Amino acid sequence: MSVEITVPDVGESITEVEIGDWLKSAGDHVRQDELVVMLETEKASLELPAPAAGVLARILKKKGEMAKVGEVIAYLEAVPASVTPPAASARPAGKPAVGAAPAAAPEAPPHLMPAARRLLTEHGIEAEEVTPTGPGRRLLKEDVLRHLEDRARQAEPAGAPEAAPAQEPAPRAEALPLGPASTREEEVVPMSMLRRRIAERLVRATQTAALLTTFNEIDMSAVIGLRRTHQEAFQQRHSVKVGFMSFFVKTAIEALKRVPGLNAEIRGTDIVYRNYYDIGVAVGGGRGLVVPVLRTAERLSFAEIETAIADFAHRAQANRLTLEELHGGTFTISNGGVYGSLLSTPIVNPPQSGVLGLHVIQDRPVARDGQVVIRPMMYVALTYDHRIVDGREAVSFLKHVKDCMEDPTRLLLEI
Repeated sequence: MSVEITVPDVGESITEVEIGDWLKSAGDHVRQDELVVMLETEKASLELPAPAAGVLARILKKKGEMAKVGEVIAYLEAVPASVTPPAASARPAGKPAVGAAPAAAPEAPPHLMPAARRLLTEHGIEAEEVTPTGPGRRLLKEDVLRHLEDRARQAEPAGAPEAAPAQEPAPRAEALPLGPASTREEEVVPMSMLRRRIAERLVRATQTAALLTTFNEIDMSAVIGLRRTHQEAFQQRHSVKVGFMSFFVKTAIEALKRVPGLNAEIRGTDIVYRNYYDIGVAVGGGRGLVVPVLRTAERLSFAEIETAIADFAHRAQANRLTLEELHGGTFTISNGGVYGSLLSTPIVNPPQSGVLGLHVIQDRPVARDGQVVIRPMMYVALTYDHRIVDGREAVSFLKHVKDCMEDPTRLLLEI
């Protein structure tokens, strides 16, 4: 009996997906709920399991092709659960051993990048000998070069005698291959749906919103001192370290209460103000920057915020965030400081009206009580939609964030 494998409903407003890597090939046996194919959406990667046990009979959509929600992308020939797949067959003398574990399914072949393919051909290497490190099991040029370097290192005789000081060092058994100096290569890789969606939203934000950025700087001494004093006790009780982001989430919420326009959006000719705070936290993932959302963040403790952000970051690297976690958000915090950014102008995530950009902490000379002292300073930037928020309000928001971070006791006293 043929079973259709169709594109499921993957979330609000998403009508089509891009076919990613097929984890199984036509003719392969699959178990029910075994992963068959990756689906790329504009927000996240999804793994599509087999709806029944059987043989993958026919693949209708290749990697990189588009498919609409509900469209059939493959057919599965279902087999009864009692039937043993041929792949788990056969011992030369008689029947399979009772209780023998089924053979592991072969791993999908890597996707070769053009530069990697050329190097493999030049050096007579099979792709299966090299470990791919690119997204979606892409085999990169760097992977092949690393493999060649490892092979050359292993070819060097172990325990070779040291050369006399007056002699030139012996050449390596096999030099790391480098192309001619005049080699000029290009590699064309299709944009993922996530990257295309990010590009569309950023362009739309700059075209439709009246964006303006205001800056300030924060003396991080107080927060650093708090973390140093209470880090051990906090980690023992909550099994997570206290970081800077939980302080910024808390202070941003207090500032948003004072400037509600930054927690609002424009719908047609109306402004929609919200009395809840869903804070998006930008994290780097395996497929680019993603912004999972802390729902009703005003109700979360410091430990709950830190735990949630750590979990987001871990699952973003493995492309395991769900569409629900990436949807919505009323305000965004983006920390470019983790990558060393000193100062930047972040772009709002439509239809939001504000984004807070954090930057690297650096020791800088500042004036305190008529004296020049060295303090750990951070530049912060607020980009806002001037259609909703006036300059005075934006500056007030950023000033309140600064005041709370430089004196965290204000958070307890709500002042």
